[in-house]
Amino acid sequence: MHLFNIIAILFVLSALFAYLNHRFFKLPAAIGLMLISMVVSLALVFMGHSGLGFGFESEGVRFLSNVDFDKTLMVGMLGFMLFAGALKLNVNDLLEHKWKIGLFATAGLITSVLLVGSSMYFALKAIGLEMGYIYCLLFGAIVSPTDPIAVLGILREARTPKALEISITGEALFNDGVAVVVFVILHGIATGEHSASVGEVSVLFIEEIVGGFTFGLAIGWLAYRVLKTVDNYQVEILVTLALVTGGYAMALSMHTSGPIAIVVAGLMVGNVGRKFAMSDRTRERLDMFWELIDEILNSILFVLIGLELLAVTMNGRFVLAGAVAIAVALAARFVSLAIPSAVLRPLDLGKGSLKILTWGGLRGGIAVALALSLQPGFERSVILTMTYSVVVFSILVQGLTLKYLLKPGQRVPSG
Repeated sequence: MHLFNIIAILFVLSALFAYLNHRFFKLPAAIGLMLISMVVSLALVFMGHSGLGFGFESEGVRFLSNVDFDKTLMVGMLGFMLFAGALKLNVNDLLEHKWKIGLFATAGLITSVLLVGSSMYFALKAIGLEMGYIYCLLFGAIVSPTDPIAVLGILREARTPKALEISITGEALFNDGVAVVVFVILHGIATGEHSASVGEVSVLFIEEIVGGFTFGLAIGWLAYRVLKTVDNYQVEILVTLALVTGGYAMALSMHTSGPIAIVVAGLMVGNVGRKFAMSDRTRERLDMFWELIDEILNSILFVLIGLELLAVTMNGRFVLAGAVAIAVALAARFVSLAIPSAVLRPLDLGKGSLKILTWGGLRGGIAVALALSLQPGFERSVILTMTYSVVVFSILVQGLTLKYLLKPGQRVPSG
């Protein structure tokens, strides 16, 4: 299928589903779009099985096979969405919670990977879907990080208190990059591309994480210096587009973390650049532009997540594995947050914060993209079904009910 046709179909579906949600269902955008897409996917499956599908299900599967979800998100869309999210964050707010965010995004994430992987190894064996331990750890790396794309919009809809929102958002922006590194290492070990030696793993971590952070600072500072020499919002928006596309591409070619580099660059432009290198008019136009980019890409992403239901293997054991994975992922998140929270008790965010941090740690498109990037086979089918189950539960159930965990006085008033 021609690339233009793929893009056209995605835009038409996103616009149609967004209209239906806004006009009739009035759900948060991410949740509404994904839910409508899933209903359409289920309808196509049902029609196909009943003989009334007129080939629409097979056409849907063929369309999805032409959309490389992994590359579409991880290379095409992720940099734009991370930059748009980082652009809005105040560095001082992040620094205020730096220890908590840092521990959640590193030690907490690795703890969660180990807990999910070990638990699912024994759980899958018990239900007759035995899978190698390294692949169970790989699944842990896929579902342990919270997704900044899913988190940002839904937290605003839930009107979460500022301190909690900063902690969850900050963790989501940074643990994504760490998780991708863990995934790459574990995937390399599973396929024999990397050894499991401490030395090689340490070098990969330093190259990806430290390298990504340093490179992000460098390109963010360079963009700030360029922005400071011009006062024309069209040119300045083009500079930020060049920063995202060129910076992400260069980071990947240098084998450093593209997500971390773009988050750091976005924080630099959104704070230093916004304060010292932009006029009021430029700030307003820049914010409007990136907000629009963010909304459009979010719409397309959640439509794609819903449509990916057509690619998921559904049978009794796989569905049971998905249900177990949901419970294990939530339990692992709670424990992986409780440990650093206990260490940092003086910086606790308040009574009940651990419960909200656990339930507010949403998974989204990045998890699905990583699962889809695996080579076809039994392990991929099991991991994709479990991942999809965790993501759907996360967005539909956790996303819709998060606001009910907040006490009335704890919610941020609307308007």
